[in-house]
Amino acid sequence: MSGIGERELKSALSKDLLGWYKVAKRDLPWRRSRDPYHIWISEIMLQQTRVETVIPYFLRFTEKFPTVTDLAAAPEEDVLKAWEGLGYYSRARNLQAAAREVVERYGGRVPDDKAAVSGLKGVGPYTSGAILSIAFNRPEPAVDGNVMRVLSRYFCIDEDIARPATRIGMEGLARELIPEGEAADFNQALMELGAMICTPKSPSCLACPVMTHCQGRLAGREEELPIKSKAKPPKPQYRLAALTMDAAGRVLVRQRPSQGLLARLWELPHVEIPAPEQWRSDEAAPALLAAALAAEGLAIRPERHIADAEHIFTHLHWYVRVWTAVIADDSPPPPGCRWIGPAEFELLAWPNLFRKLLSQHFSGALEAAAGVQAD
Repeated sequence: MSGIGERELKSALSKDLLGWYKVAKRDLPWRRSRDPYHIWISEIMLQQTRVETVIPYFLRFTEKFPTVTDLAAAPEEDVLKAWEGLGYYSRARNLQAAAREVVERYGGRVPDDKAAVSGLKGVGPYTSGAILSIAFNRPEPAVDGNVMRVLSRYFCIDEDIARPATRIGMEGLARELIPEGEAADFNQALMELGAMICTPKSPSCLACPVMTHCQGRLAGREEELPIKSKAKPPKPQYRLAALTMDAAGRVLVRQRPSQGLLARLWELPHVEIPAPEQWRSDEAAPALLAAALAAEGLAIRPERHIADAEHIFTHLHWYVRVWTAVIADDSPPPPGCRWIGPAEFELLAWPNLFRKLLSQHFSGALEAAAGVQAD
């Protein structure tokens, strides 16, 4: 560290950051009260999602489920529908499961005890720290990616932030920085600085309230820090999907299993094809799609390749090729499948990929883009 001692460096960060935040903080819906339920929802929604995207979801969600008790009592399908488009649907399920715990164990009031909050389903160290500090002003750290980036640069920390040990160390550092009685504002100030000024690329150092003592900037390393090892790229998966229609123009869809990826969401029937060359082949693909779905009890006859789509999950990259199809015999659809029209479509919860495809289909845009007429 240059020109200033460690204690003074920490004190300067806390003082300068708080002064800036109280003037420059954004007016966000979840900041308009200290309601722990609202803060909890916002923090779950904000994980890996931009603030601008979250705001309308937060407002709709809290209008539909205004209290913990309302969320706990709601049908899961309604919760998933309200979450539709945010992705990471396990977070919505965990949120509802935790709401039920709050109702059963704590009388519908979010507890202000660290052990109790940390014990709720889906609540990790960051979320518990955010709830306790922002809602209850408890001196608990809330260390996310934004905060680790700020601390890495300000203190010129070379440790890999992808390592759990580094996160633990930064939680300890963040705890030391919290001024007495200012946990709520200070933690939000750290998050705000990382989101608005100390951004991952091209940080706005000249506008930064703590630039004077930022050790990373003084060392010319603000673009280099934080150090983060690269995650493995998501595994590619190639899938064929059937857009199967009946004479009335309804589409056959199915519900995913109650456990696992995208649990209980609706989708077009589809199958994984291990060989990309077969997935691409207009000769091999329809036979493979028909055979795989027949093994699941769904007899269809693929007719036309109509669209391609893709979606990236944390560990998977789906490449989906869509074929129009018709039912090949008079057998009823297998369990978990149903016929839907546009009205039913709007009532069900879908992964983004299939919501987009079916929205385009029901509007006629999918067929128009493919240069074919809908059956």
